[in-house]
Amino acid sequence: MVLHPKTKVRVAGQEVTFCCKASGTPVPKKYYWYHNGTLLERKVHRYGSRLVLRGLAPEQAGTYHCKASTEAGAIKSAPAQLTVLAQGQQSCKPEPEPSFVELPSECPQDAAGSRYYNVGRCPPAPCADSPADPSECGADAGRCCGVRRMEMREIPCAGSLLPVKVVAECGCGPCAQPRVLVQGRVTAADTGEPLRFGQIFLGGRKVGFTGYKGSFTIEVPPDTQRLVARFVDRQQRFVDAVKVLPFNRRGGTVYQEVKMLRKKEPVDLDGSQSNAIPLGEAGGREPVGELVLPAGAFLRPSGEVFRGIVKASVTFLDPRDMATASAASSDLSFTDAEGAIVPLRTYGMFAVDFREGETGAALQTGPVEVRMDAGQVQMPEHLQKMKLWSLNPETGLWEEEGVLRPAGGNRGKREERTFLVGNLEIRERRLFNLDVPEDRRCFVKVRAYSNEKFNPYEQLEGVVISLINLEPQPGYPANPRAWGRFDSVVTGPNGACLPAFCDGQRPDAYSAYVTATLGGEELEAVASSPKLNPNAVGVSQPYLGKLGYRRLDHDDPNLKKTAFQINVAKPDPNNVDETNGPIYPYRSLEECEEAPVSANHLRFYRVEVDKYEYNVVPFKESDLTSWTGDYLSWWPNPQEFRACFIKVQIEGPQEYMVRSRNVGGSHPRTRGQLYGLRDTRSVRDTLLENTSGACVEFKCSGMLFDQSLVDRTLVSIVPQGSCHRTAINSLLREYLSRHPPVAENNHTAAFTMLAPVDPLGHNYGIYTVTDQNPRLAKEIAIGRCFDGTSDGFSREMKADTGTAVTFTCRERPAGRESFFQRLLTAPAEA
Repeated sequence: MVLHPKTKVRVAGQEVTFCCKASGTPVPKKYYWYHNGTLLERKVHRYGSRLVLRGLAPEQAGTYHCKASTEAGAIKSAPAQLTVLAQGQQSCKPEPEPSFVELPSECPQDAAGSRYYNVGRCPPAPCADSPADPSECGADAGRCCGVRRMEMREIPCAGSLLPVKVVAECGCGPCAQPRVLVQGRVTAADTGEPLRFGQIFLGGRKVGFTGYKGSFTIEVPPDTQRLVARFVDRQQRFVDAVKVLPFNRRGGTVYQEVKMLRKKEPVDLDGSQSNAIPLGEAGGREPVGELVLPAGAFLRPSGEVFRGIVKASVTFLDPRDMATASAASSDLSFTDAEGAIVPLRTYGMFAVDFREGETGAALQTGPVEVRMDAGQVQMPEHLQKMKLWSLNPETGLWEEEGVLRPAGGNRGKREERTFLVGNLEIRERRLFNLDVPEDRRCFVKVRAYSNEKFNPYEQLEGVVISLINLEPQPGYPANPRAWGRFDSVVTGPNGACLPAFCDGQRPDAYSAYVTATLGGEELEAVASSPKLNPNAVGVSQPYLGKLGYRRLDHDDPNLKKTAFQINVAKPDPNNVDETNGPIYPYRSLEECEEAPVSANHLRFYRVEVDKYEYNVVPFKESDLTSWTGDYLSWWPNPQEFRACFIKVQIEGPQEYMVRSRNVGGSHPRTRGQLYGLRDTRSVRDTLLENTSGACVEFKCSGMLFDQSLVDRTLVSIVPQGSCHRTAINSLLREYLSRHPPVAENNHTAAFTMLAPVDPLGHNYGIYTVTDQNPRLAKEIAIGRCFDGTSDGFSREMKADTGTAVTFTCRERPAGRESFFQRLLTAPAEA
């Protein structure tokens, strides 16, 4: 499906057009349209690939999707939502929805004991378009609900007034169209060596190369529903990796680690003899099966039989080895007869490469046989459904090649009736799979939070949640026998729903291993030992006990805390305790996606090193559509985010909070006005006694949102303790003196500068990274800052490397205020 219908909003009486388009061989010409799952009559609506509805009535609201079919198969589109408004009804209410920001710690709490302040937000919902829009099938941006007017408020905080801009009115305007990107790194699954200058394909089109360190960036084409990328090693050391990459439709960048499977060393075969190659004999295990090549099976491209020495490489990915899941290709899905994309459960994948021994020329084969050991299939119901599949590298979908039927033999093996594997290109590029369609399916609800408080309005978007389905040993749910499939979903404003295999009869028939990453950083799961807390996990008893929730370190505290495992126990509809999540039946996807935050769900959270951020103009970094064009916006350009950090070394007996205060410095519209505050706790250097370091974000200098004049941000760095400045980086001091005006820097308890416009680098103690995703830009900059280099990455603080300014702090006498406290209580005097 290359064009999917788009969500529309119309007023009753107007008309609407939905479009879809499929490609294939032969070219699809038959299209069917469905409303809420019911087929619409072709004679009544006279549709083809376009569906036009005139004189809309409220009962025509709902979901619409199309299906295209030929004799070769069928494919369904993604659903599109049609909203039909009554005459005079507004699609964008002028009153903003509540949205809360946390105020600095020195601000007083309200009557309820909270420091959260309602700044409002406008939901980025589509607005009613003109029905006579000529570009109904084009990539038109359309109109969306957004901020029409903001107001400045002032909040009394510790002797001064804190400015904050709040949304006063919402209205319809052009939809934001942030760029959608996937970035990451491609490495070998066994050694971690990068894929250098590997080719990247989307469909059949080459879109670029990986970098020297294996890094890549893919811009997601508009209207993409499944992003299928193929990574090819030009030196042919690795099997081509076909990956279905998750991305954030709301814009920004999702980071993904891609693992490639190394090709097995070739063995010499005699082409004139019958040969058998075992599949999955590594690690002393019994093979899953074998590939049987009869005498004369090898063919040159011309069709001539080759009877000489053959260099044969057969690479098998064995799901009995848990470490192979990350290197598996595709997302193990196929299209059924109705055109729906449905999941498979794998028993192993293999790639083949046959070449002439002397010349290295590629060979095809005639009919070959795949034998599979039935003893390896522990679920008896799967024996009747086992099939052989091949992967289409352009769609990322598996296509049926043949059925595996029971056959005689003293080892109880299974064999596939003779089948022909395609031509040279398919032989070279296709991966084969022993798989079973599995219809016992559910969805698992997972949310990610910015900290361990699990506040509903502090959920993180753009987090990649990954779920690997495991088949546990009977009676030993923590000890899996094999993995069966994997899925990745990106969290939106209401979390994520991940597909998983489940069972209603045996809760532990399938288990799931779940992880979460943001920009390459792993988030932490809620602890399950020494005591399981249902309120923290997010699932009430007794269902939590049935799920058997265990964090990875449940039995061994040395293991990581970044994953959990559950039994995917299908909910019993007759048990009220199991009807509120976190597991939902497969047909209840909408219920899962729209579940309130009070419903049961599983959780990850970000481990913050005591960090606080405040923007005068509120902005959710995980939702790029929440950006507002304003002179006081921390990020002036929603298409490109520049993160700036300064490295502070602190010599003192403990770790200290360090604040950056950022105000307009040189721009006439913002001079003296606050942009925002950042608080960061310093991190101990494990190699230096009584020394810690802090990587403190500041607002970069540069053009403001109108792109007309540069502002040099006036940045003050103040440690929150009894500290005095003892050193300034000489290169930074020289740069600032050569680029006037020079900020007054006369108080030794702080460091003040008009921030440099140039991205200076580690020699100056300044770290600058630009990216289409603000969180990713910050993560990369912090990694470099910790490392003290301009291209490295570290999570261990090297406090005396690449530093901009040094403070010496000591414990102050009891009863004496620090300079930071005096700034808050008596700013004029301080």
